[in-house]
Amino acid sequence: MPKITPLSRKILMNKLKNLGFTGPLSATRHEYMIKEQHKIFIPNPHGGKDIGVPIIKTIIKQLGLSRDEFINL
Repeated sequence: MPKITPLSRKILMNKLKNLGFTGPLSATRHEYMIKEQHKIFIPNPHGGKDIGVPIIKTIIKQLGLSRDEFINL
């Protein structure tokens, strides 16, 4: 089973677009991507750092995907 590793913001947004999400759209503090009634908030870019594993796991849980499904997007 492959491990979840930190991802760049761009790769995360591409994976969400592959799932049919549109955006990113602006909110008060963070941008988000939307698909029908589902809204996923995207972490702000912080000096080019990748998005950490705990946040990616939270996003995977919100999407209702398995780890393997998310990695293979």
